[in-house]
Amino acid sequence: MLQRRNKGPPLRLRGALPRSGAKPLEQGIGMGFKMGIVGMPNVGKSTLFNALTRTAAAQAANFPFCTIEPNVGEVAVPDKRLEKLAAIAGSKQIIPTRMTFVDIAGLVKGASKGEGLGNQFLANIRETDAIAHVLRCFEDGDVTHVEGRVDPVADAETIETELMIADLESIERRLANLARKIKGGDKDAADQDRLLRVAMGALEAGRPARTVKVAPEDRRAWEMLQLLTSKPVLYVCNVEESSAASGNSQSERVAKMAAEQGAGSVVISAKIEEEISQLDAEEAQMFLDEMGLEEAGLDRLIRAGYELLELQTYFTVGPKEARAWTIPKGTLAPQAAGVIHGDFERGFIRSETIAFDDYVAGNGEAGAREAGKFRVEGKTYEVKDGDVLHFLFNA
Repeated sequence: MLQRRNKGPPLRLRGALPRSGAKPLEQGIGMGFKMGIVGMPNVGKSTLFNALTRTAAAQAANFPFCTIEPNVGEVAVPDKRLEKLAAIAGSKQIIPTRMTFVDIAGLVKGASKGEGLGNQFLANIRETDAIAHVLRCFEDGDVTHVEGRVDPVADAETIETELMIADLESIERRLANLARKIKGGDKDAADQDRLLRVAMGALEAGRPARTVKVAPEDRRAWEMLQLLTSKPVLYVCNVEESSAASGNSQSERVAKMAAEQGAGSVVISAKIEEEISQLDAEEAQMFLDEMGLEEAGLDRLIRAGYELLELQTYFTVGPKEARAWTIPKGTLAPQAAGVIHGDFERGFIRSETIAFDDYVAGNGEAGAREAGKFRVEGKTYEVKDGDVLHFLFNA
């Protein structure tokens, strides 16, 4: 519920959309996040992309570079809590948060030097919040490997090396351009120079930029550098159908590598996801049950992405709509309101808060109030995952 106060009684707008003229939401916050799908050619990237986005936009074929333009697709983030809230509140519309997948053409050794499709695709990675690195963890004589072998760890190292080389070259160019500004006393340029040199030190030592520990006050400036290897990485192990539930020896190697790097990993069978994408909800569930899977790979992938990026969800609920919003963990109430509209953050007064479990137990707001589970929180309140929030603000 959104409450607006403009020199008079507050107007209570339950779960309403921002009014006409509201500025677009920032990608990666209220609208989920953007994940780039990368990998060597013929590892199942485009098959996975097609399945996840329920489209045939990416041409999947058994030859390198079948994806010659980055494909972009949006999917709703599955969250059963949202459906539960909508049922209790009698919401006419359910609006889940969304995430964006970007299918980026297969990279090969030498991509940073223009091999394969080269640098044009490295630029697409800069636009993403995280990288889903698809690794081939299956044997199939009918599907060629660009280097004639199946070794997911080596594939991961190949692509990481290309991204590190591209970052180093970018840093060298940027340092040269900053030199004159620094001589002129430009403080921002000096800060950029300092952070770029820290990143360069890590890269020259063979470590990606995401391994650098950045001070909180430098976090925003660091992110603005848009280094390829500063992106969080989620390794997606594409296994054969029979290994979808428990993985295989190759995916175990990847999980070990991911743990050592502090990265995430998830096991998925692109073939299974492709089949699920052509079924209705009931048929899909039956198919998953037969395969011994508790949920679709899309759900696992999104959840792993949220964990990797330390994201969480809060809800606004009313008779018109029940809606999910994505925010970083640790977000304070005014900033949480701001993902709906900037005015809500600037004029923030308070948030009325009910935890998801309390909302369900009370069968709605009235019951939660009677049970003493309705709370009024101020500007320092740190929003929790699953909170049902109503905001009061000055226009």
